[in-house]
Amino acid sequence: MTNAWRTLIAGCCIAAAPLALAAGDTGGDDGAAQGGHDYPTQVRVEYVLSCMDDNGHDFVNVYKCSCVIDKMAVALPYNDFVEQSTFSKYASMGGEGGAEFRMDRARAQTKKYLALQADAYRSCGIGKQTTAAAK
Repeated sequence: MTNAWRTLIAGCCIAAAPLALAAGDTGGDDGAAQGGHDYPTQVRVEYVLSCMDDNGHDFVNVYKCSCVIDKMAVALPYNDFVEQSTFSKYASMGGEGGAEFRMDRARAQTKKYLALQADAYRSCGIGKQTTAAAK
């Protein structure tokens, strides 16, 4: 098969994906079907946009970053996601205000979150995530 045909076929599959989702066909990779947890749509969108900020605003990253948040939703209840992602986000906050985010429990939650995120990034085909908290 030539590269032109591969590109055409890949383009057709990507263009058909939203139509399949609108028709209710999730291809068996639905988080709810796998025992996933319900995250608000706004949180999913914010995560995907943030992921794309870190990894590029290529069209393919919409799908890759959506894959990451879907995998995280399968593995982590929403309240745990909020807690762990908050600790991770503010782990490098300096001064007295950041002291709460540097306690042992906060460090453990940050470590869990970053490990889960790294696994999701790998399985969804996104390069290694580097954050200030991971350094």
